[in-house]
Amino acid sequence: MPGDVLLLRSPSEDGGPDKYEEAFHARGYRAVSIPVLETVHTNVEKLATIVRRAGRIEQQARDVQDRRYTGVIVTSGRACEAWRHVVEQLAWEDKGGHEGAGVGTERWSTIPFYTVGQATASALSAIHDAFPSSPYTPKDIRGATESGNSEKLAHFIVADLSSAPSGSKGRRLLYLTGDKNRDTLPSILKDAGIELDNLQVYATQGSSRFEDDLMNALEGVQALDADYDEHWWIVYFAPSSAQHVSPILSKHFDMPAAEKPDAQNAGTLRRARLAAIGPTTSAYLESELHLRVDVVAAQPNPDALVEGIASFDGIEKP
Repeated sequence: MPGDVLLLRSPSEDGGPDKYEEAFHARGYRAVSIPVLETVHTNVEKLATIVRRAGRIEQQARDVQDRRYTGVIVTSGRACEAWRHVVEQLAWEDKGGHEGAGVGTERWSTIPFYTVGQATASALSAIHDAFPSSPYTPKDIRGATESGNSEKLAHFIVADLSSAPSGSKGRRLLYLTGDKNRDTLPSILKDAGIELDNLQVYATQGSSRFEDDLMNALEGVQALDADYDEHWWIVYFAPSSAQHVSPILSKHFDMPAAEKPDAQNAGTLRRARLAAIGPTTSAYLESELHLRVDVVAAQPNPDALVEGIASFDGIEKP
């Protein structure tokens, strides 16, 4: 009989059914998704200072001219959230007449914001929609559908700036980043003579609520089934979260280590088998955490993952 599946990932946030959970349900499994990572804002005050200056670049001792950023690069929804957080903070300060409020007298609407994908562009547009009278909101949003990844965005920026009368060389852009970034975009812009000021505005870390969310999920499943047999599949989706959650999981599950037989803790902990969404995650679990992985999805998608687990369990397609 199909058992229960713990998916170490955030469930879908688009309002519709989660594709992974639905795929497992279609084969008779009960699946629950639990977020394993959370995003925190960083350098909030530094970003607020930049936003207050309305795009003016902080002058160094050698600078003799008042310069402004040529643009802002935003490549993720989390960077949009950081900007929105600052806009909300400054709106509150302006309303309350706090010291430092209203420093930026020129609008950010005159500075282009370069984005990856339509979702990021829409998130920036939503800031302007929420605060239409604020001088700190983005308005000139470029890239979007023409720039589906960082490499395409970099070439788009170079072309966009090169078309201006003064060309692209010597331009400086503000680049809002997270704690994990590739160097593709910076390298392309550097080769074109475009300078970047990188500012990390968010970081990803292990969820502080993971154990509470896990306990709620386990208790909820047990409450639904009087014949609950505590047989689970645990599915890992990324090496970055595995190290954080595995010590917590080992308190509640008999985790299959490579060097010990099954059921070593039988009768005291829930039985578990492990699956990975791909070979990179599987290799990390086996080499770094010394766990045995029974199933690796042939492709990183719901159908392939479910098929791998169902085949291991000897469950035929309906």
